[in-house]
Amino acid sequence: MSEIELALNLASQANMTIEEFEVIDRRGMILQDEKGRLAYAEQKGVNRLIMRLLKKRFGELPIEITSQIEDLSLENLERLGEDVLDFNSIDDLSSWLKGQ
Repeated sequence: MSEIELALNLASQANMTIEEFEVIDRRGMILQDEKGRLAYAEQKGVNRLIMRLLKKRFGELPIEITSQIEDLSLENLERLGEDVLDFNSIDDLSSWLKGQ
């Protein structure tokens, strides 16, 4: 049974009209979109903080390093935020990024 058939079956069992089901389905899609926006905003905020810390510590960063950092997942950004305190040079940062 497809997901649509399953959903329509559940809606039928709950005595929902197609219109009511569509309203609930749209609300679900809006909620998923909002969760995606929040996750994106969180990742961008962590990214900006890490970039500011690195620039304060090492000065202007090469574009290739900046690009690598921008491509990191939220989990790796958080790990980088912890590990940045252990870096003594930009070479330490480069080595860390190569290991990701």
